[in-house]
Amino acid sequence: MNHTKAPFRYDIVGSFLRPAALMKMREAYAAGNAAAEELRQAEDAAIRDLVAKEKEVGLRAVTDGEFRRRYWHLDFLAALGGVEEIGAAHWSVAFKGAQPKAATVKITDKVDFGAHPFLEHFRFLNGLAGDALAKMTIPSPSMLHLICCVRATDYAPIPRYENEDALFEDIALAYQKAIRAFYEAGCRYLQLDDTSWGEFCDPEKRAAYEARGFDLDRIERAYVAMINRALEAKPADMTITMHICRGNFRSTWFSSGGYEPVAEVLFGGCRIDGFFLEYDSDRAGGFAPLDFIRDQRVVLGLVTSKSGMLEKREDIVARIHEAAKHVPLDQLCLSPQCGFSSTEEGNILTEQEQWNKLRFIKEIAESVWK
Repeated sequence: MNHTKAPFRYDIVGSFLRPAALMKMREAYAAGNAAAEELRQAEDAAIRDLVAKEKEVGLRAVTDGEFRRRYWHLDFLAALGGVEEIGAAHWSVAFKGAQPKAATVKITDKVDFGAHPFLEHFRFLNGLAGDALAKMTIPSPSMLHLICCVRATDYAPIPRYENEDALFEDIALAYQKAIRAFYEAGCRYLQLDDTSWGEFCDPEKRAAYEARGFDLDRIERAYVAMINRALEAKPADMTITMHICRGNFRSTWFSSGGYEPVAEVLFGGCRIDGFFLEYDSDRAGGFAPLDFIRDQRVVLGLVTSKSGMLEKREDIVARIHEAAKHVPLDQLCLSPQCGFSSTEEGNILTEQEQWNKLRFIKEIAESVWK
């Protein structure tokens, strides 16, 4: 338990269930019955309370729960230069159950990072963190390309991006600016959330994309190169991790498959500091792909955030030691498999069950890494 740099032995992915009062205020604001300032004050109050609870449960890194967002990714992407949120007839991927409110983003001009509202969101969180480390979560660079250029069936590049390499470069440079801006705002723990790799692990999705003419091996290499290009801006005392997810909305999912198809290019080639990996169900496969991990920390998402039921402690401990056959135990950590509320609707469990999960993770970590 003695290492002091993120990710920590027991850690979190980022999002938390929105409290009822905040949900009510967001509904009022969306209906035009509350002012933006009223919503901001409600968000501030909810985040203050959340951070206090995160500290109380013993977390060494705290987030704002993504309480100011509707979606884990679109709010950030739509505020980039050259990107616009647009309406959609349906969600860009189909979950195995309930579906989120349909929306997507479109590239309309040069992709860039400027006066982004998330910077002020981080500053507010950082002012509350105290002795804890303020952790910021944003979508990975891959997500902008995936949503606009791969999932979309009607993508037509603007003239600047008829050469796709120019798009990859502009996204990487925009993220370089983002990394520098968050660092200057005081951020030392940044996470890139990414569902593209979960999709590329799914045999059915791979077949569907390939049938549309996509060379996924080429795209995977391009994504790793783009992320590494963005990471060139990372200062030495900043930790940047990646969370890989197979979908998380109202306790359901949209991808299934082990890490084998992406392990060598991603684990072996991406210069990220750590991976938060979903491992709470057999949909994630086994631990053998971790053989490609180099010196990155691996945060094992063995405890599900999709249900309030606690797993068996002995099963989690056994799986940690099973993973340690592929990655040294000292490089491993433990967390929930995902956030508790990737969209404002949240997963199907109670706030008390959410906190019970984190206490459970902390207790296990303290018993494994003494």
